[in-house]
Amino acid sequence: MAELMLNPLNHPVLLFVISMPALWFGARVGAIFHNRLGKLDPNMLEDFKIVLGATLTLLGLIVGFTFSMAVSRYDQRKNLEEQEANAIGTEYLRADLLPAPSAARVRSLLKSYLGERMLYFTTSNTQLAEQINARTARLQKEMWLAIVGPASDQPTPAAALVVGGMNDVLNSQGYTQAAWWNRIPAAAWALLFSIGIFCNVLIGYFAQDRSAFLLWILPIALAISLFLIADIDCPLRGVIRVYPQNLESLANSLRSQ
Repeated sequence: MAELMLNPLNHPVLLFVISMPALWFGARVGAIFHNRLGKLDPNMLEDFKIVLGATLTLLGLIVGFTFSMAVSRYDQRKNLEEQEANAIGTEYLRADLLPAPSAARVRSLLKSYLGERMLYFTTSNTQLAEQINARTARLQKEMWLAIVGPASDQPTPAAALVVGGMNDVLNSQGYTQAAWWNRIPAAAWALLFSIGIFCNVLIGYFAQDRSAFLLWILPIALAISLFLIADIDCPLRGVIRVYPQNLESLANSLRSQ
């Protein structure tokens, strides 16, 4: 738990606070090297410009690819939330195929399950999320047992349809959980941060006017980019999150019934 709480990748604001001074420090190191080594001669300066341009281009590509990875994972979580709502709503309707007492039991469990799923998407507390997962697992067992008995007593095609629908409900939650665990690899973050530091060192060395403002430009821009990527990639915290719009719409529909 402590490791999770201290991981900057799970706290986009903390990542921004850490990365911006670290990147600026890289620029200051480059400026120090410039002061000690002096200016480059014209021939070496042209080669240095080529290296600097190529390095900055590489940094831009890595930032773009990493951002694309984060967006694709966000879209996946969003699509799975929609699929989960569809699976729950379909199974709620298929409960009519069961005997009346079993149908009422299944519907009651599905409503409780739906509430837990909405709470899981909206919470930002890690401990609470674990408690929700525990309650969700318990509800899944109860829902499965609630349909296994009637389906075993009357193994009809209608009962098989209800069992298949419940299987979709359980699988959709597993797919959603897997998508929440599917984060940008730590190695990709390390590569991005290393290239960012190296580019700032080169900028600090190359800058003719090594004022404080000039050396802050790239660190601020890159730190904002890292913050945005981490914010999109982190499903539990952040500003840009998957809101359970479809689950909430389903809950409102069931309440109106």
